[in-house]
Amino acid sequence: MEVHFTPEVQAKLEQMARDTGRRSDELVENAVTDFFEDFAFTRETLDRRYDDLESGRVKPIPGDEVFARLRAKSAARRAERQ
Repeated sequence: MEVHFTPEVQAKLEQMARDTGRRSDELVENAVTDFFEDFAFTRETLDRRYDDLESGRVKPIPGDEVFARLRAKSAARRAERQ
């Protein structure tokens, strides 16, 4: 398989290869592998959360309530610092 990069990305890749003492193809392979592992983890997490919602094990929280909770937490932390 061939992968083509813009000259800017190619230059960054080559610089990182020099800086780390690794081959550029290893860096690309590691980046792609990590991406797919992260993507699979995220997908599994979202699937579980969706299943939890569908089954009724968890209840959704309305957006305005979420923001109110975050504002309250933020205000409490600011108050702690004073």
